Amino acid sequence: MDFWTPVSRFILKGRYLILVLIAAFTYFLSSQMQYMRFSYTEANLLPANHEINIEYDKFLDLFGEEGNLVILAVQDSTLFTPTKFNAWNELSNKLDSFPEVDFTVAVADIKKLKKNTKEKKFDVEPLYTENPKTTEEVLKIKDELFNNLPFFDNFLYNKKTGTIRTVVYMDKDIVNTGARKDFILKALNPTIEKFEQTNTLDVRVSGMPYIRTMNAQNIIDEMGLFVGLALAVTAVIFFFFFRSIRATLITLLVVSIGVIWAFGFIGWFRYEISVLMALIPPLIIVIGVPNAIFLINKYQQEVKKHGNQAKSLQRVISKVGNATLMTNVTTASGFATFIFTKSQLLREFGTIASINIIGIFVLALLIIPIIYSFMSLPKEKHLKHLERKWIESIVNWMEFVVKNHRVSVYATTITLIIVSMIGVYMVKVSGSLIEDMPKGEEFFNDIVFFEEEFGGIMPLEIMIDTKNEKGVMKLSTLKRMDKLDETIDEIPQLSKSISVLNLIKYTKQAYYSGKPKYYQLPNNQEKNWILSYAKNSTENSNMLDNYVDSTGRYARLTTFMKDIGTDKMEIIEERIQQKIDKEFPKESYDVTMTGKALVFVKGTRFLINNLVVSLTLAILLIAIFMAFMFRSLRMIVISLIPNIFPLLITAGLMGYLGVPLKPSTILVFSIAFGISVDDTIHFLAKYRQELKANNWRIKESIYGALRETGVSMFYTSIVLFFGFLVFTVSSFGGTIALGGLVSITLLFAMVSNLILLPSLLLSLEKRIANKKVLKEPTLDILVPEDENGDK
Repeated sequence: MDFWTPVSRFILKGRYLILVLIAAFTYFLSSQMQYMRFSYTEANLLPANHEINIEYDKFLDLFGEEGNLVILAVQDSTLFTPTKFNAWNELSNKLDSFPEVDFTVAVADIKKLKKNTKEKKFDVEPLYTENPKTTEEVLKIKDELFNNLPFFDNFLYNKKTGTIRTVVYMDKDIVNTGARKDFILKALNPTIEKFEQTNTLDVRVSGMPYIRTMNAQNIIDEMGLFVGLALAVTAVIFFFFFRSIRATLITLLVVSIGVIWAFGFIGWFRYEISVLMALIPPLIIVIGVPNAIFLINKYQQEVKKHGNQAKSLQRVISKVGNATLMTNVTTASGFATFIFTKSQLLREFGTIASINIIGIFVLALLIIPIIYSFMSLPKEKHLKHLERKWIESIVNWMEFVVKNHRVSVYATTITLIIVSMIGVYMVKVSGSLIEDMPKGEEFFNDIVFFEEEFGGIMPLEIMIDTKNEKGVMKLSTLKRMDKLDETIDEIPQLSKSISVLNLIKYTKQAYYSGKPKYYQLPNNQEKNWILSYAKNSTENSNMLDNYVDSTGRYARLTTFMKDIGTDKMEIIEERIQQKIDKEFPKESYDVTMTGKALVFVKGTRFLINNLVVSLTLAILLIAIFMAFMFRSLRMIVISLIPNIFPLLITAGLMGYLGVPLKPSTILVFSIAFGISVDDTIHFLAKYRQELKANNWRIKESIYGALRETGVSMFYTSIVLFFGFLVFTVSSFGGTIALGGLVSITLLFAMVSNLILLPSLLLSLEKRIANKKVLKEPTLDILVPEDENGDK
């Protein structure tokens, strides 16, 4: 084609200039890597102007950052001995001394309310004044705490198991910054480890700041592992196919520069590295290697054909340029559809991925021919793979199936479609902040521990607007809140709640000489006396300062949620909402549920809806590409069938294997579709070329296209299969699912494109294989053999 001939000449004649420009741009992008930032907040899957986010932002404006608690716990009977008990409280004091900590609450910090009848107020006195010196003294403190102070139940202790907690309130201003990471990794963890070694106690640690930091560190550690593994796996497979160290090293050079570009673009765009963004560098390796396979395979074919290096290199660019460009454009389109979602996380991922896919194509097209132009011709032994018998036997088997067993192919396809459809109806939706976190890590085991002991660590917030200043302290409001609190207590997946109710109940207990049976709301008569005592008290528990706003209009009720699926969460949300609707009349109260856990669950639903649109858009975009290339509606339909079919099988497998739809697994479909359609383009482009060469004889053209493209499609599919399989070594559940599912989908896509597609073309030969249906394309993907021949 006219366009690629001058391009090939420019690349080969201007090779020094091109290499300098690539080196300069690579240097520039490497300098941008210093601006890469790791995400210090949870992925917000909802757009900023979404109603759920607006409510959450309002909550944060009133009460500040909610996820600032780091929780420490020990479940060990030896803790209740003087040395260890005092050391535990000393640990709290040590943590309290760090500037990143606002304050801590440990057993030693507990203040009891004492009724002062003379001055009609509550005095605050410590639980104990001197460090206990004997086990009896420690057990006395334990007895007082467990039996007489229900205010701290499920907050600082679990009466049933004897677990003791310390709560660390981090400075809210640093919770979403890099300072949080430095504090947890360089101050908190070493301090706790030293305490554990000194006292032979196992300290459990959790809380959202801690989980987020440890999780982010895992992402950083795995990113390097993925890049190294992807390079190693693809290099081994590449060498196995080509048996050429030179070709393997050239390919590794191309994809290594691609990785630098990927990191550089992330830094240049000032994007944060999230779990998704961390996948892009290894993804570029996996997608870049097939480009090298097509180009190097074509170069070696040309060398074997006529032995002229200059002509071979020119033909590599002029003949394969269009095909590789279009396949990379379709792959990039699969990722680019994420840009049209309303999720910032996905937009950024789609932008960087699509830019880098085109980038790796440009690098391969420029570097491979240029480097080969400086080298001698490949030796005979390097060309032997072109005649490898086992590859030929695979292609022959495919040709045999297409020729003689088309009915079996269709029967198998229909059976798989029916079985997959049943599986699709079994797929469930899941949205959890911690579900995909590495289950083998210690911090994940600690999450499970806190769920069992204290009911969870993910905050669910209920914000109550009384619409009047000081409306929170009205007894009618408190009673309504208490009814809601009772419902929360009945839900096993939620912890006991914390709110102003706890303090009001505690004041009544203190009014009645600290008797635990009076830990309840005051009645109408008691309310005035007890609240008058409370107003006269100069000190208050700073632990509950954040549960009523400064005007007394807004109240906050906090509970913590276990790691439950979206379905259960929706049932719980519905149950709580029914209670809210019953107890809080809309004309007097405005009650909203919010919190990180709820925002994430809602975000998952929103994301899945958006990604269905994204996949539809990907299919539409690629259909437009097909129309642009083949100008035939029938060819568009036929080309889409073998690519949608593997997606259906994967969705069915998800249902049977119990893999839920979640942000990580929903990506599989758009990614796999964008990549798998490349094989279709290669096959159909070659088929069209064969039709012209064979004077529109269908069968010869199909078998010719199968033999010609089968080897390259097999090579690239194997590279992609094992390349994506690399992600299954991850400790993140979502990354494992993504890698496994994309690998399976691409394997099915290869078989579908090499067996189902030719079968369809043969069966429908009279309807599609004529000059009227296959009009002259707008763009020739492959240049006919007689063009550019001796130019």
